[in-house]
Amino acid sequence: MEKKKFEELNISNDIKRAVSDMGFEEATPIQSQAIPHILDGRDVIGQAQTGTGKTAAFGIPILEMIDERINAPQALVLCPTRELAIQVSEELKRLSKHMRGVRVLPIYGGQSINRQIKALKKGVQIVIGTPGRLMDHMRRRTLKLDNINKIILDEADEMLNMGFREDIETILKGLNNGIQTIFFSATMPRAILNLRKKYQKNPELIKVVHKKLTVPSIEQAYFEVKKRDKLDVLSRLIDMYNPKLSIVFCNTRRQVDELVIQLQARGYFTDGLHGGLNQPQRDRVMGKFKNGTIEVLVATDVAARGIDIDDVEAVFNYDIPQDEEYYVHRIGRTGRAGRTGRAFTFVVGKEIYKLKDIQKYTKTKIKRRSVPSASDVEEIKANLYLENVAEVLDAGKLSKEIKFIENLVEDDYTAIDIAAALLKLALEDTAKEDTDLEDEFRNTGAEPGMVRLFVNIGKKQKISPGDVVGAIAGETNLPGSMIGLIDIYDRYTFVEVPREHAREVLNVMQNNRIKGNNITMEPANPR
Repeated sequence: MEKKKFEELNISNDIKRAVSDMGFEEATPIQSQAIPHILDGRDVIGQAQTGTGKTAAFGIPILEMIDERINAPQALVLCPTRELAIQVSEELKRLSKHMRGVRVLPIYGGQSINRQIKALKKGVQIVIGTPGRLMDHMRRRTLKLDNINKIILDEADEMLNMGFREDIETILKGLNNGIQTIFFSATMPRAILNLRKKYQKNPELIKVVHKKLTVPSIEQAYFEVKKRDKLDVLSRLIDMYNPKLSIVFCNTRRQVDELVIQLQARGYFTDGLHGGLNQPQRDRVMGKFKNGTIEVLVATDVAARGIDIDDVEAVFNYDIPQDEEYYVHRIGRTGRAGRTGRAFTFVVGKEIYKLKDIQKYTKTKIKRRSVPSASDVEEIKANLYLENVAEVLDAGKLSKEIKFIENLVEDDYTAIDIAAALLKLALEDTAKEDTDLEDEFRNTGAEPGMVRLFVNIGKKQKISPGDVVGAIAGETNLPGSMIGLIDIYDRYTFVEVPREHAREVLNVMQNNRIKGNNITMEPANPR
């Protein structure tokens, strides 16, 4: 199934803006197929797993079809659990953020029914709820059904498995005849087919077909991490395996831009690729990636299409992909031309269920790995270095080097002692490279924990401390409250920032502007 850009779908600019704000570039297969049919008023039955974007597949068209002038429920969404009801509600609120007159309300057990009644009286157009609590409101007549013209059953098979069939049928029977019905289900058991026959009219059947994995030479593993630890784990893995070229996949443009800044701040040669870049910008980034000027490419799924570079040694799923097919496309960027490759996926909390779906559809076992410790990094680096040593030994042509070693052996050193010393020196050199970037911040004359930076503009350019704070806080992730002492002289300025943010501030502000003035910024010399 060919995916569509959201711009190609017949949706309003308000929703296009919301989708863009969320950072998504392209509709998933279920969205590409379902949205046009729902907008046409057709009954739909869609077979799709959780995580394939089905909430937006029904959420976008029902938002489009809401009459904002009618202050009463027009669409009903049934969910099996309160967690899913809340999740769907949050998604619809994000999608409708630029639609002023649309109100969405989740109703479920465990929450005060009086609060829900009060909210319903104020007026809502879309109600999302669990069958039991919806039935309760129907009995109390606090949920008005007169204007409801469409109903969505989300995870219909799960609701039937939980014993909600009778409740679902009661709700369906209580609605007006001829309303639009939309069922989404991961499987199609007989009970779903019976509901279809009874309550749907010539429904459009949509089934997402998954591709199988065809890249057996790739080493695949996943790491269970906390969201806040992703950056540290990624950095550690890059340091461990030191891939010649690697691609880090994120789900949104915003995450790409944020991660690029964070990696650059840690000294990695990296840049980003997403649909927000124009063609010359994309070509420039890809040119730098191909020639090795940048070693880590951070990209969205759409932007990474067509990347055909044989030397990509590792792929990192920083965000678990929205769709199983995306996983196949992502890891296919490595292991090219008969080479081996590595694909590592970061899993946060309940995303483990999404990973199980990926394994099921790719018929591949993805092994769980423990997050590497500092000693693990050192061990892996040593093993990789020794692999390179073995390749050099196999290649031969070492006569000159052997002569140097023979001289040491004559001085009563054993060959093993000499090899161990050389390995130690090599690993120390690598560690020194890793700390070189920190050395430049060591003696800038700043307060403890801070770094003093030099900026090449001052009073002559009518710069105030507020201008400096505003520029740095506006361009980086550093809050203004964390910026330290600012000294402004006639032609230059000194500003102190926390040491852990110094690299990010330098990278982002270099060749930037303050109050319309082009600037350069660098670590200050000691006072």
